[in-house]
Amino acid sequence: MPNKLVAVTGATGFIGNILVQTLIREGWSVRALARKDRSCHDKKIQWVHGDLDNLKALDLLVKDAVAVIHCAATVRGGSFEDFLQPNVVGTENLLSVLANHKPFPRFLLISSLAAREPELSWYARSKYLSERKLIEFSGELQWMILRPTAVYGPGDKELKPLFSAMHRGFLPVVGKIDNRFGLIHVHDLVAAILVWLEADENVRGGIFELDDGAPNGYSYQQLANLAEQKWMSSVRCVTIPDKLIRCIACSNLMLSRIFRYSPMLTPGKVNELQHSNWVCDNTPLMQALPAWKPKIRLQDVLTEMV
Repeated sequence: MPNKLVAVTGATGFIGNILVQTLIREGWSVRALARKDRSCHDKKIQWVHGDLDNLKALDLLVKDAVAVIHCAATVRGGSFEDFLQPNVVGTENLLSVLANHKPFPRFLLISSLAAREPELSWYARSKYLSERKLIEFSGELQWMILRPTAVYGPGDKELKPLFSAMHRGFLPVVGKIDNRFGLIHVHDLVAAILVWLEADENVRGGIFELDDGAPNGYSYQQLANLAEQKWMSSVRCVTIPDKLIRCIACSNLMLSRIFRYSPMLTPGKVNELQHSNWVCDNTPLMQALPAWKPKIRLQDVLTEMV
């Protein structure tokens, strides 16, 4: 029987949780990293207690695995150092233990489209540097990097407030109303990961962007129009002034350092939200993985998001 053991980091997060459930359903055995002890009676999943700084745990995680899927990352932080350790050093640690496991397992890094613009934020820079660690290490390693745009779906906490606001009749706009952005449902992202796993080991590696395939992505106004058509009620775009959103972000950052919490809205996050183009081109990925294409349209699942 061929080895179907997959090692997964970030398995308790939004994307990782759905990925693990799907892998098990598709007949894969999973070994997953978790910071807290977890009990599980499913024989197809083995939990490894530890984090990305625990080399012993990482060594156990990847032992005998046919593939490693690295989903773990921090998306909140009040300084670059908050992102550096988990997102960059954590990736470096994971790659370092692979030196003890030859032949190398295949390696898939779930990055972010933000890595395309590393100067915008601490998070974007950390994801870019994480990618560089993999590229520098690669050598004989067969690897691929996926850069999804904003991911939504069951369990998402980041985009749900946006969809809920639209359902109440208004859409907050950060930046220009005609800025373009892509979206992708988590099930389409997981489907791409499954296709990569099932693909021939000689599948072309590299960095690949992916979204839901909407032509030229979405603008805020198009998103509002889509919601209006779906719910048959008016949705008004409300532009948040730049000075106001930056004042809120700076205040949030200052308060996070006083009260010691990890902020999501920071000046860097505002830079990301105001960027004019977060649209992907799926063509290179669809050429590398011909069995994959996005299938879920936002308008078909919008009600489920609220």
